[in-house]
Amino acid sequence: MIGIVDYGRGNLRSVEKALLKIGQPAKVITAPEELTAMRGVILPGVGAFPDAMAALHSVGWVEPLLSYARSGRPFLGICLGMQLLFTAGEEHGECRGLGLLEGKVIHFPPGRKVPHMGWNNVAWKQRSWLSEGIPEAAFFYFVHSYYAVPEDEAVVYGQADYGLMFPALVGRDQVWGAQFHPEKSSPWGLKLLENFSRRVKES
Repeated sequence: MIGIVDYGRGNLRSVEKALLKIGQPAKVITAPEELTAMRGVILPGVGAFPDAMAALHSVGWVEPLLSYARSGRPFLGICLGMQLLFTAGEEHGECRGLGLLEGKVIHFPPGRKVPHMGWNNVAWKQRSWLSEGIPEAAFFYFVHSYYAVPEDEAVVYGQADYGLMFPALVGRDQVWGAQFHPEKSSPWGLKLLENFSRRVKES
């Protein structure tokens, strides 16, 4: 079973429906203690970085999520959920993130229309089990005004161009993040979720 974390800041039903479409059982979980029964976890997210972190803290999600991510079970952050994996975000003043990946989330520089919204192709900087079967320059759906700047480029697996190259898929060990919305990026988004689901079953 894959748990979809409900902290009031994500497209929960869209993610759940996408997983069900590929035959993967999923459950929207509303309490941290439910994490223990999950074989994989997805952290979705829309909105502002500090609001999302405040919501995670208020319900007591932060430490259980950190423990889960460090347990070696598959963990996937989507959109804002990916950004929360990093050390800090600069939106509305600097705010500390989960710190599972080192780096900062910053605003797109002036001269670009924000949010970056719509379809954009992703180039694979390096391959992983999560991108298996997905062609080079496959298109995915994005909606974001901020992007991650990792301290270690080795965590960047996919990148997209929006006047500058930014990380679209990041990961280390079993902790992964997609800046795009795989649940809205059929068919390649569904393929990525299939790959994640397969790793959950194998873990």
